[in-house]
Amino acid sequence: MGQGDAPERTRRALAAAFDPVFYRTVYDDIGRTGSDPLRHYAGTGWREGRDPAPWFSASAYMSRYPEAAGGDPFLHYLDRGWRQGCEPAPSAHRERFLERIGARPHAVGAGPKAAPRAPDADLPAGLGRKEARELAATGFDAAYYLTAWPDVAAAGQDPLDHFLQTGWREGRDPSPDFSAADYLEVNPDVAAAGVNPFLHWLAAGRAEGRPLRFELGFRGRIVAGLTPLEERAAAAARAAAATHPGPASSLSPLSAAAAAGLHVTFSHDDFTASIGGSQLCLQTEAAGLARKGIDHLHLFPTVPWPTLRPGADATPLGVVWNGRTLGHFAVADIARALAARPARAGARATVAIHSLLGHEIGETLDLLAAAGVRRGLFWLHDFAGLCAGYHLMRDEARDCGAPPAGSAACRICIFGPGRDLHLSAHRRLFEALDLTLVAPSQAALDTWSAAPDAPTPSAVRVHPHARLVPTGRVAEAGEGSLTVAFLGMSSAYKGWPVFTDLAHRFRDDPRYRFVRLGSAAAPGAPADHIDVSVTADNPHAMREALEAARVDVAILWSLCRETFSFGAYEAAAAGAAILTGPDSGNVAAFTRAGGHGLVLPDEATLFAQFESGAVRHLSRASRRPEICEIAYSGMSVDLLEALS
Repeated sequence: MGQGDAPERTRRALAAAFDPVFYRTVYDDIGRTGSDPLRHYAGTGWREGRDPAPWFSASAYMSRYPEAAGGDPFLHYLDRGWRQGCEPAPSAHRERFLERIGARPHAVGAGPKAAPRAPDADLPAGLGRKEARELAATGFDAAYYLTAWPDVAAAGQDPLDHFLQTGWREGRDPSPDFSAADYLEVNPDVAAAGVNPFLHWLAAGRAEGRPLRFELGFRGRIVAGLTPLEERAAAAARAAAATHPGPASSLSPLSAAAAAGLHVTFSHDDFTASIGGSQLCLQTEAAGLARKGIDHLHLFPTVPWPTLRPGADATPLGVVWNGRTLGHFAVADIARALAARPARAGARATVAIHSLLGHEIGETLDLLAAAGVRRGLFWLHDFAGLCAGYHLMRDEARDCGAPPAGSAACRICIFGPGRDLHLSAHRRLFEALDLTLVAPSQAALDTWSAAPDAPTPSAVRVHPHARLVPTGRVAEAGEGSLTVAFLGMSSAYKGWPVFTDLAHRFRDDPRYRFVRLGSAAAPGAPADHIDVSVTADNPHAMREALEAARVDVAILWSLCRETFSFGAYEAAAAGAAILTGPDSGNVAAFTRAGGHGLVLPDEATLFAQFESGAVRHLSRASRRPEICEIAYSGMSVDLLEALS
């Protein structure tokens, strides 16, 4: 197994050794945003130099074993390194992690003046261990804790003991009504004192009338935790600078021209090693190119960037050649290899741009010129062509609709400073090349067309990623409770906080059962986990799992304008009704047009549907929906003839 193997095999190898508690604990941004730790590490974390476990230092391993360069060092060790005698070094975050979870009284090497932490320093004044446990028991919800944190249940630990010893330090909540993170955020003196926030609330905070949470809810937490765009870009630049290009000789396959031609793609990551919607699109595209005998060169940044790169700075690019990841190489070496390809009669050179995040526009045009590319496709997977905030969400919390650049509505947003770069770079791209803008939905094209600063393509086209094919088979009805599901990545912009609040509020209501379907468990919600991983080899996995679980309702409460949403098609195909909000882009458009569920005006209306029981009219038994197959498009391969 190598870096370019199927994402499913990658996920299985990592899942056995990866430590999600460590990852959430030492990387505050992961804990704050609620990202799936394993998915984040596999997709972007290893490229950022993050460590996957307390016993493994990615940087030390790369330094000791340079043959691991160009890929995930953890995968290298798990696959072959240990067999070859490679020895990992502990993570630099190990001691801090152990300290945070209570396994160390103080950080090693803190210096002679660092006083050891008192044994009961996490307890409010006047409480001993016995009294603290008795007090915590009055408000602790053991059933919730074991459901929300299944690793505790699997280990057979007493939930209250776990919470008091390590759980609160790991950000685990003791009940659905108490958020430890919120309490510490709005009561900074409690955070500074280092005491257990739940015990503080029970012993003193409640009587003092202390606030429990942000009045603005999870959106307030998102805004409060924002990192300035300049800091994100600076961190990416530092990580990229540590990546060393491979030898130019490894690029020799690029110089041998295939009779059928060359197709170049750009995106924000290595689609062979990551999991997600755009990655699945590229896997489909790659498979179609291979069938046609067309060489496929994919280029991606060495580390994730929050914007386009502002200038050419000799940063290597990752290279995937005909489905195999070759490593990272100097842009000049890639250009020379492409320029050396012999011309062949009838061979075409085309491009499909899936994302330019992390790319520099001058380098992009130089590479395409070296490959002899003048025509191609620009895919509207997101709105990075309009703004660095590619979801068009002001401060990552609410829809903005791409107001005019330079307007007050734009400049107040964290992404305002990066918008000029994105607009000017994409205008330059469309002026230099003959590009057709391809939108996967009419809703996405409408958003682009309505933006006052949108660059002008040569042509536009709507080409959906998939379509529903009726089977004539009626969905089997579930029995008893209405089964309510969340699909995929547990991120805030996908509506995970809304789903978790809903599941918490109605977890004891016999009318409902909550489930979450995804590639890794997402602790924090009282919902049953169903393991599902969609890959190019098994694109129907989610639809099949939804049908097997007889899901009645799928909560697709995206906060951003989805340009397509495979989840919406999978839910409808499996017979599940969709509940979504007004800002969800094509999710809302698809739901309305096909009568696939309800588009509700706000979250209060969503909760009211469950409180009154009105949502139960969406059950499979009431609707008797038809099961559909999903026919996937061939992506850019479907459109190449039009470019000739």
